Amino acid sequence: MRLGLASPQFGTAAASLFFPPLLKTPNTTPIVPFFPRSRPSLPLHRLRSNKTPSGRNKLLFCVENQYSPTAQQFRTSMETSKESQELNRSLYPHIEPYSSGFLKVSDIHALYWEQSGNPNGHPVVFLHGGPGAGTSASNRRFFDPEFYRIILFDQRGSGKSTPHACLEDNTTWDLINDIEKLREHLEIPEWEVFGGSWGSTLALAYSQSHPDRVTGIILRGIFLLRKKELDWFYEGGAAAIFPDAWEPFRDFIPENERDNFIVAYHKRLNSDDNHIQVTAAKIWTTWEMMTAHLIQNEENIKRGEDDDFSLAFARIENHYFVNKGFFPSDSYLLDNVDKIRHIRTVIVQGRYDVCCPMMSAWDLHKAWPEAEFKVVPDAGHSANEAGIAAELVAANEKFKNILKTGGFKCN
Repeated sequence: MRLGLASPQFGTAAASLFFPPLLKTPNTTPIVPFFPRSRPSLPLHRLRSNKTPSGRNKLLFCVENQYSPTAQQFRTSMETSKESQELNRSLYPHIEPYSSGFLKVSDIHALYWEQSGNPNGHPVVFLHGGPGAGTSASNRRFFDPEFYRIILFDQRGSGKSTPHACLEDNTTWDLINDIEKLREHLEIPEWEVFGGSWGSTLALAYSQSHPDRVTGIILRGIFLLRKKELDWFYEGGAAAIFPDAWEPFRDFIPENERDNFIVAYHKRLNSDDNHIQVTAAKIWTTWEMMTAHLIQNEENIKRGEDDDFSLAFARIENHYFVNKGFFPSDSYLLDNVDKIRHIRTVIVQGRYDVCCPMMSAWDLHKAWPEAEFKVVPDAGHSANEAGIAAELVAANEKFKNILKTGGFKCN
C-alpha cells in the first residue's frame, strides 16, 4: 500500500526512507582506490575473475604486459597523489561546442549532439536528468576542456532532439542503443560516463549493458527507479518536507484519483486537450523544480513556467515512471552491479536530497563498496549546488590525473 500523509506508518516510514543508517557514519566514506582501465596512449586494462584455492573470487586487473598491481600498491599510489596535489573543485569557464549535429536513431527520432573541449582529449559523455530535461551549456563546466572531449546530447524527445516530447519508441533500452549509436558515429572506442538523477539511472543501465566501452563512471543524486523511490516523491513522502509545494500538485487531481498520482497525471499529460496537457505539465514540473535544491532556487522554479520545457520534462518523465523504467524487476540495477564492479566509479550524493533521497545512494554503496562514495553534508539534489558541483569537478580531476599518469604499474 502506498504511503500517504494520513497513513499511521507515515512518520516512521518517511524517516527510514530519508535518513538511512549513514547518519551514524562520517560524511565521507573513503573506499578502495580507483583501478584505471585505459587512456589513449596505453593498452586497455582488462578484468579477469579467477577462483582462489579457497573458492573465493579474486579480481585481477591486467594489462597486455601482465603487470598487475596489488590493492595496497594502488592505495599507496592514490594516497601519495592526494598528498602531492590539490584537486581543482571549481567549475570551468563557459565554452562553446566545436561541433554539433543531429543523429537519426530511428524512423521517428533524431538526437541533437555536440562536442566541446579538446577534440583529441579523453572522451566523456554527459547523460542528462529527467528523463526529459535535456542538456544545457552549464553541463560542459564540470570538465577540464583542455583534457576532456566533452560529448553532450539530448535524449529522445528532450531539448533540441526531435520530435519534441514524443513518447513513441522511447524506452530505457532505446536510449542505451542511442548512446552506442552516438559513440560509433563519433568514432569513440570507449568513454567516461557521467550522469546525475535520471542520468545516474541511465549511466548504470548503459554501463551494465556495455561495460567494455566504459573507462570510468561518475554518478550524482542516485535514482534506481524503484517503487519506494517513486512513492516517496509522488505519493506523499516528500510532501512532509515541502507541503507548500505539494498542495498545488495534489489539488490538481480530484480526490477520487489521489491513490496514484503518477497514473492520474499520466491521464492528463496524454489528454487530447492540449490545454490540459500543458497545465498538467507545468504543475508536474514545478513540483520537482521547487524541491531540487536545499535552498529553493527561484530561477530553477521558473523553468516550470516554460511550456516547451515542462511538456517534454513532464510527459517523458511520467511515461518512464508509469512503465517502471522499462526494467524487468524493481531491483534490476542493484542486481547487475557485478557487471561494472571493476570500473572505477565515484558516487556523489547530497545528504538532504528530497527528489532522490539518500536511501538509494546508500543501497548502491552497500551493493558496490568498491566505488568511492561522497556524501555532501549541506546539499540537496541539484548538480548546481556548490558542494555537489565541487565534488563532481574533483571526481573528474581525479580521473584526469590517473589517466595522465597511466595509473600505477608494478614490476
